[in-house]
Amino acid sequence: MASCVAAMALVGARPPSHAAGPAAASCSGRAQLSFHRLGARARARVIRAYRRRPHHPSYVPEDGVVLEWLRSAAAALAIVTQISVSLPANAVLYSPDTKVPRTGELALRRAIPANPNMKAIQESLEDISYLLRIPQRKPYGSMEGDVKKSMKIAMDNKEAILASIPEEHKEEGAKLYTSLLEEKGGLQTLLKYIKENNPDKLSIALASSLDTVAELELLQAPGLSFLLPQQYIEYPRLTGRGVVEFTVEKGDGSTFFPTGGGEPKSVATIQVVIDGYSAPLTAGNFAKLVLDGVYDGVTLKCASQAIIADNETGKNGYTVPLEVLPAGQFEPLYRTPLSIQDGELPVLPMSVYGAVAMAHSVDSDEYNSPTQFFFYLYDKRNSGLGGISFDEGQFSVFGYTTDGRDVLSQIKAGDKIRSAKLVQGRERLVLPSIAPEES
Repeated sequence: MASCVAAMALVGARPPSHAAGPAAASCSGRAQLSFHRLGARARARVIRAYRRRPHHPSYVPEDGVVLEWLRSAAAALAIVTQISVSLPANAVLYSPDTKVPRTGELALRRAIPANPNMKAIQESLEDISYLLRIPQRKPYGSMEGDVKKSMKIAMDNKEAILASIPEEHKEEGAKLYTSLLEEKGGLQTLLKYIKENNPDKLSIALASSLDTVAELELLQAPGLSFLLPQQYIEYPRLTGRGVVEFTVEKGDGSTFFPTGGGEPKSVATIQVVIDGYSAPLTAGNFAKLVLDGVYDGVTLKCASQAIIADNETGKNGYTVPLEVLPAGQFEPLYRTPLSIQDGELPVLPMSVYGAVAMAHSVDSDEYNSPTQFFFYLYDKRNSGLGGISFDEGQFSVFGYTTDGRDVLSQIKAGDKIRSAKLVQGRERLVLPSIAPEES
């Protein structure tokens, strides 16, 4: 296949056994499909890993080397006896941040360019999410401190928070602000459940509060917070959020099974939130393709940890550059992948189950495919240290599956996208009157 998803398929997968049986057809991460072209970075990683070890069975060291080995044998054995679990051979990445978003909802919330006061409230509430994961005795005192900090920021900065909302949304913003502070599921409710030491109800109320925070932040972000480079000013772009709804059907006449119960169905729905705040060109081009019906009737293919829309059509009149917004930066990088080992992380990480990204162009990893996208089925067992995908920062991630994640694991090669519709965000899509020139 023309796409460079091959780098993910080979480097991110477990090494196949020589006695492996037929590959499974589903896209749950068991399928091990290979592609005819690897990216240069993937080839280099494989070659370096291969050269580091004495892989040939006939390898015999020189006499001087044997003596050195004998001298270090006792120390080596002492170290080995203290190791109870062997490290995976493919765990080579360093995670500079243990709080990498693990859900699409969290990643999307963090990507909103909102008022600093709202971001401070968001961070305090998200800290409670991590504290709730602590087993047995919960640090309720710290949680209470986080909620009270959020309440103080909200009350002391009410005018600044509401002033950053456009006039046409002031009334809605005021209602959300009141809901955050006083209504059921707001900060007062969080304090109530913390005092009751009730982690289950606290978790539900916390999710509600964070949803309210995200709604307020979206009202504060009417457009892009940066200017696009001049060479891309005539490209389609999404200046905010959009929602795309896919209707998928089985290619072999079988059915999808709802995980929450209910009757099996021959079709299923997958909903994806696309983010123009972090990837305006990628999300904008994708939204335009959806409107043009490019994905209607497209067959799906399966790779290791990916479901790929098999509609590579070659040139599309122009090419969209690789677009990645690094965490802590104000605008995306173009045609420049991130170096995860140097501590660079994207605002929209690929290391999330259901992440949606564009495949690479057939000609260069610095450009996206004109039309081919994929759902990434993140699996921490096939990732590096810290659970970071081996190809993190190498692809243009532009959204996440927020509804229908259970459907992804049931998709098999040959299933089809019956239709794709842009159900929200049409007003945020800018379509220049002059088509961009081919790159």
